[in-house]
Amino acid sequence: MTVIGKDIIRAKETLEAGDLVGIPTETVYGLAGNALNPQAVSKIFETKNRPSFDPLIVHTGSVDQIQAYTTGLLPELAELAERFWPGPLTLLLPKKEIVPDLVTSGLEQVAVRVPSHPLTRELLLSLDFPLAAPSANPFGYISPTQASHVVDQLEGKIQYVLDGGKCEVGLESTIVGVEEGQIIIYRLGGVEVSAIKEVVGNVLILPQSSSNPKSPGMLKSHYAPRKPFVLGDLEQLVPYYLEKGEDFGVLSFQKKYENIANENQIVLSESGDFKEAAQQLFAAMRYLDQQKVSVILSEELPEKGLGKAINDRLRRASAK
Repeated sequence: MTVIGKDIIRAKETLEAGDLVGIPTETVYGLAGNALNPQAVSKIFETKNRPSFDPLIVHTGSVDQIQAYTTGLLPELAELAERFWPGPLTLLLPKKEIVPDLVTSGLEQVAVRVPSHPLTRELLLSLDFPLAAPSANPFGYISPTQASHVVDQLEGKIQYVLDGGKCEVGLESTIVGVEEGQIIIYRLGGVEVSAIKEVVGNVLILPQSSSNPKSPGMLKSHYAPRKPFVLGDLEQLVPYYLEKGEDFGVLSFQKKYENIANENQIVLSESGDFKEAAQQLFAAMRYLDQQKVSVILSEELPEKGLGKAINDRLRRASAK
């Protein structure tokens, strides 16, 4: 049985014993284990059914702690760390040998970040090792944004979930690295592209990879419900599926649709607030996936601000 609670000591002792814990971050809930213990890291891959070629993000409680696991902040990325840590930013940095190859899928760089959730930062600062912590869900499925989501998916597979309430951001971290002097965004996320550009200037946004990703979260099909997820123009899709007489769910940005049961549609933000939409996204996808519908219809948001990162998740959810 998986227990939900706020006992940091219990979470600490579980991790020190080499077992896994669900932890809250400002982005999504993570499935955490000792990043320096290959056995614990193997449990993460096994529990998530995650392919070993998909690297993990290492979480620490402070920027100073990161120095123990990397050769240091690259000059091009130092300003980003200063501006956005703690927060929803992950940086790719050259790793030290102390970090197992299993964590980085054999790559020479390790993805690191300092989360801002107070409960998890307190936990991290109490440990003498960092935590590898991908999202606490079966591989490829919708990321969890509250403790109950973790238990829904991993009941009995882990002992404890540290309950930090609903995630403030609701989207995974933005992943940034540098190649030959060029700043690269490997994954869109909780830090907007425009905010990164304000600090470092021009950036290259990398398309997702279908295999052998250079950083976590780059696989083409990801964050997906188990039911078919169709992305397109809802003004055309809704009438088409109504005419077919098929039971379907609708995930829209601002508009509610007539002739569809309230329980089968979710509006991410009636006011058009991108931050609210991001907070709601994964919980909304999860809810509709549990309804008695055969397919979920959705639409892209305007390509600005967090809308870019939300669209990235929607496109990958529909990639199957």
